[in-house]
Amino acid sequence: MKLVSRIILLCLLLFTVVAGYAQDSAPLISGSFERADFETFAKSVEAKTPYRFYFNPASVDSVVINAQLQQRPLAEVLDLVLKGTDLRFAIDAEKRVYITSGTQIATELPPGYFSKEPADNLAATDPDEEDAGKKPVSAATLQLKVYEIGRSGGATTKGNATLAGHVRDSKSGEPVIGASVFIESPSIGAATDQFGYYSLTLPVGRHELKIRGVGVKNTKRQIVLQADGKLDIEVEEDITTLREVVVEAEKDKNVAGMQMGLERLDIKTMRQVPTAFGETDILRIVLTLPGVKSVGEGSTGLNVRGGSTDQNLILFNDATIYNPSHLFGFFSAFNPDILKTVELYKGTVPAKFGGRLSSVLDIATRDGNKKKFAGSGGIGLLTSRLAFEGPIIKDKSAFLLSGRTSYSNWILKRLSNSKLKQSSAAFYDLNAHISHEINDKNSLYLTGYRSRDEFQLASDSVYQYENTTASLKWRHTFNNRLYGVLTSAYSQYQYNISSQDNPVTNARLRYNIRQLNTQADFSYLPSAKHTIDFGASTILYNVSPGSFSPVGGESLILPNTLAREQALESALYVSDLITLTPRLSVSVGLRYSLYNALGPREVYAYLPGVSKSVNTITDTLRVGKGNVLATYHGPEYRLSAKYALSDKSSVKLSVNRMRQYIHMLSNTASMSPTDSWKLSDSNIRPQVGDQASLGYYRNFKNNTIETSVETYYRVMHDFLDYKSGATLLLNPHIETDVVNAEGKAYGVEVMVRKLTGKLNGWVSYTYSRSLVQVNLGTTGDMINGGQFYPSNFDKPHDATLVGNYRFSRRFSASLNVNYSTGRPITLPLAKYVANGSTRVFYSERNEYRVPDYYRADFALNIEGSHKVKKLAHSSWTVSVYNLTGRKNPYSIYFKSENGQIKGYQLAIFGQPIPTVTYNFKF
Repeated sequence: MKLVSRIILLCLLLFTVVAGYAQDSAPLISGSFERADFETFAKSVEAKTPYRFYFNPASVDSVVINAQLQQRPLAEVLDLVLKGTDLRFAIDAEKRVYITSGTQIATELPPGYFSKEPADNLAATDPDEEDAGKKPVSAATLQLKVYEIGRSGGATTKGNATLAGHVRDSKSGEPVIGASVFIESPSIGAATDQFGYYSLTLPVGRHELKIRGVGVKNTKRQIVLQADGKLDIEVEEDITTLREVVVEAEKDKNVAGMQMGLERLDIKTMRQVPTAFGETDILRIVLTLPGVKSVGEGSTGLNVRGGSTDQNLILFNDATIYNPSHLFGFFSAFNPDILKTVELYKGTVPAKFGGRLSSVLDIATRDGNKKKFAGSGGIGLLTSRLAFEGPIIKDKSAFLLSGRTSYSNWILKRLSNSKLKQSSAAFYDLNAHISHEINDKNSLYLTGYRSRDEFQLASDSVYQYENTTASLKWRHTFNNRLYGVLTSAYSQYQYNISSQDNPVTNARLRYNIRQLNTQADFSYLPSAKHTIDFGASTILYNVSPGSFSPVGGESLILPNTLAREQALESALYVSDLITLTPRLSVSVGLRYSLYNALGPREVYAYLPGVSKSVNTITDTLRVGKGNVLATYHGPEYRLSAKYALSDKSSVKLSVNRMRQYIHMLSNTASMSPTDSWKLSDSNIRPQVGDQASLGYYRNFKNNTIETSVETYYRVMHDFLDYKSGATLLLNPHIETDVVNAEGKAYGVEVMVRKLTGKLNGWVSYTYSRSLVQVNLGTTGDMINGGQFYPSNFDKPHDATLVGNYRFSRRFSASLNVNYSTGRPITLPLAKYVANGSTRVFYSERNEYRVPDYYRADFALNIEGSHKVKKLAHSSWTVSVYNLTGRKNPYSIYFKSENGQIKGYQLAIFGQPIPTVTYNFKF
């Protein structure tokens, strides 16, 4: 038996050796070919031998083969077949044959040349450039290396396979968002998402994969795609020189992309725009974009395409921000040092977003440096900021911490007005972010944010308001075609106003809104022509509408607390991006939202057909805890289409329907800390809006100059306007002081953007109208005779110039010029006596306008030396806000003095404001 076993083992070893020798030996080619094309020849050889050919059919279409072959080596046959052409061939150890035009590729490199090789043939990863004791790999080498994707021998020369992976920064390991990953023939591409992830379905075979992105160097990878697989790509940051791009962008995103009315800003672009007090302010930079306005100086409330400030959904790492400003709007609430991207959706809003009528402002922070410890910060005249980041586990997890604070009281103490000298103003904000890659398929992201403001301006009242958010995100990759993201977020906004000047009247007013939301989003790519997104979300609102309480034992103020409000908003959505032809793409989406107002609550019933007032209340209904007091629901449509007229121009069309179940109550035209939010109920209906947009996009001079013209028309239903003399604070029946309004807005937006060269920037012009109508059939609920009148933010003409000029690698200058029509106001026209009392006769609502707005800002940026090895890289920014010192009116108000009504104009910044800021990075 032992002898038999040994013989069997010897046979097996011999069989293995023979099989291996037969496999490794070079097969000989036989066959008869008469006027055969090269593709026919290649298929014949592949059918009889283990050779596999990779070539561009267009490059071999002129090759004609006439030959009788008998047991000849393939190399000899190809020498004969390709003789007299510029085609070259290369055969590697796996019997893959590469046919190239002009240049012959190398199929192998010296042993040990790369610092590390791919772990297996299912995933290929760029070598680590910083392994200790290893030779760094040049970018040119990475672009020439051939990456085999998929199991060897498991693919055919026909069919498709899906390639997926991440694009990351080579120095920090952070994801590169919005990078284009594509092949040119056939034209197939995708953009990386917020995680730097891409997925492409490509024909099996040899491809040159190109990668382009904002602020990174263009690169490429040579791949042989045999089956589904993964390729992670590291890219280098683009260091600007005089002749290189100053403001980078994806090559033809505005022409080729499906999104319409999408504005994407990166931090490098934002830092070049001069702003007040020398600090990069993302909200003020967003205001330079076409179709985005504010009511005036010192306001960060956004009015997008004729919508009010509460119709914008502001997300900070997927958590809702209810008040995005510091110090009554002088500063935005976001530290610029930690930001990654800012995206404003004002036209085509993806189906995953909902809950607001006008726009979505999606703000994302960086994940933190996964390779080394780093920091940055800045010191200005009014604020300072500091940020730290670094790896927790190298190449796996990272942290990012930042803080910002103000010290503006020293300026207030130097004012000549004695009351203002006693004022104080301060704020701070804190951010924390942790990202962790569990494995190739699972990643976690945790974010926390808190901001606080406290100020007292020439009065005995102290204002305090706070934002608090937290979010946890889990990303799971099921396969190359499907991945999902589960997000849970918590948001809270609260304010309190306290008066402690008089012990008898000392009191405190409090307000609080909280929301807890969970959302599951999935992306599925069934083929190269379809991208399907679907998911579900739910939001639980909890609102404390207000409480008024005495402060101190001597206060005679009677306490008053409004009943708490709760509601649940849920939604399901699905959308499909379909490529019908190489020129025509369509995106179709449907979002269905359901809203339930919940008890416990007391709800008032009113007489039908008459204006709601305290005198028309007929009953009070008490709804128990957890019971539904009102339900609203309906579909929200998303439709967009793009038709490419050429490689440099396209036409786009979009139609949206949005629903909004939450309303902001404000006694000012701009956003302020005392604004409160009201949930829809049986007396306050949700807002509904429809928008249609049409745009033309054209690039010039090799895609270095972008131009676009977009026109839109919007109709809005059931948003809130106010009756004359309305009481908004601590009003238990607020529906008696508000009215449901109808609105329409339309406009044209023109933009020209130059992306390259020493001089770059953009010019935009917007003509738009925003009109309101209140005509509910009863006299008390009618404004302006039931006719349309301008909204508070109707500013027909708006023009912006943002220009940057780089003198050298260290010196650059920026200029920002803004012009807009003055906003509408209601003026007192006369006074009269009625029943023995003097009364004022006012114009129709918003019949007049304040003077036009004009402002110019200038900044000089001075970079430190560009030595690679130094303790810290620093820069100085010297800026002047309101260069011409124009006294732009923020508001017009009137006072009765000695029996006469006198008008006054209030200007926030009536003179130039110079600022010096020191920035550093290590």
